[in-house]
Amino acid sequence: MEAWHRLRFGVAALVGVIVAGTVGYMAFGFPWLDALYQTVTTVATVGFREVHPLSSGGQAFTIVLILVGVGTALYTFTQGLEVVVEGHIQEVLGRRRMEREIARMSDHVIVCGFGRVGRNLAQYVTGAGEDIVVIEHDAARATAAEGLGHVVRGDATIDDVLKEAGIERARVLVSALNTDAANLFVTLTARSLRSDLFIVARARVESSEAKLTQAGADRVVNPQGIGGARMAAFVLQPHVAEFLDVVMHDGSLEFRLEEVPLSTGSPLAGRSLRDAHIRDSTGAMILALRDAGGAFTTNPPPETELCAGQILIAIGTAAQLKALAAAATRGGNGRSG
Repeated sequence: MEAWHRLRFGVAALVGVIVAGTVGYMAFGFPWLDALYQTVTTVATVGFREVHPLSSGGQAFTIVLILVGVGTALYTFTQGLEVVVEGHIQEVLGRRRMEREIARMSDHVIVCGFGRVGRNLAQYVTGAGEDIVVIEHDAARATAAEGLGHVVRGDATIDDVLKEAGIERARVLVSALNTDAANLFVTLTARSLRSDLFIVARARVESSEAKLTQAGADRVVNPQGIGGARMAAFVLQPHVAEFLDVVMHDGSLEFRLEEVPLSTGSPLAGRSLRDAHIRDSTGAMILALRDAGGAFTTNPPPETELCAGQILIAIGTAAQLKALAAAATRGGNGRSG
């Protein structure tokens, strides 16, 4: 910041004036402490008496010191005031700009807490191209979160803070605070504000998982439990586990796993997998189907009928999955068989 550079220059110049004034008065016979005192009172224009009588040369030196010292002190004070005011104004303007941007957002992801779990989650979500709003009360963590998305500084358990984060228009809320009690309260508050919001909550201990579900969380994640299961997978089936990691997160393979909702009016709805010719027309392969009740059908047989509202779990390249998504929506270009 340019103002900071000018302030540092002003402070250095003021220190130089005080040192020069002290040395000058010592040259006129003042003890060093008296010389420093005389310099400070002169530069500060306090108007105390002279410590020792001044000769004509000393008076001339004092006149020069007043002109140079007072000007330097005023310059330094002005730059300090500018730094304070400019920083405050920039903070206010930045906060208002952030509020306007959040007000225009929809279908975004709200992440409550930017600790280790929240930070890693936010990196994955933004890496997938999703918009996020982070709620964090800690100043240092909030500053760190600014590089990933929009940030609301405050307590995520407060209704107004959740509303400032755009909870009325959000698609998902993730509560990743440090304590289960805080995540429970955030879940209760968010559910009271939005009955249709998809909520994912973090649980530190297994006994809290049922409570978070009862409070309204759609999914409860225990990082310790998942970490243990993942380590076990590397022990028992390392190649399968590594393949899934590469497909889901790494990016070094062209193939991806994605979920594709089958909308009402899609040309695929009401047809069997065999008649839909999904593999032929899009190149993507259907691994599983999930119905509206949440039940999975894995490796569905060709005669399985596709129904609107189902979620297609598919694997393929980005282009293939994009073609499948187009076919699964109303007006898509699915083949008629």
